[in-house]
Amino acid sequence: MTIKRQRGLALSALLLWGIVIALVAILVIRVLPDVIEYSKIRHAVKAVASESSGKTVAEIRHAYGQYAEVEHIKTLGPADLDVFKEDNQVVVAFAYERRIPLVGNVSLLIDFSGSSSARDSGQ
Repeated sequence: MTIKRQRGLALSALLLWGIVIALVAILVIRVLPDVIEYSKIRHAVKAVASESSGKTVAEIRHAYGQYAEVEHIKTLGPADLDVFKEDNQVVVAFAYERRIPLVGNVSLLIDFSGSSSARDSGQ
């Protein structure tokens, strides 16, 4: 007579994994819109910087304002950009933080930053 081993998942383990998956899903749902907006901001900053040769700081900020309006970017305005020259190249940089409420008085704080510099292209 051979003893067969049972395989499967206990109900308590199933509930535990369900709770873990639900918490991760809630976190992703809360964070994803801010990550998408950060991606839009980076794209707009790089596009503005690539077209910025010979423009003044005010013109660069105005161009970013137009990109932000088209892309519906509300988090970072044109006045929040840092525009400077580095190695004879115009660099447009930004930094901001977002506080994302999770449950009750628990929040997630994310520092977003980036620039149009070639050194920041991997971020």
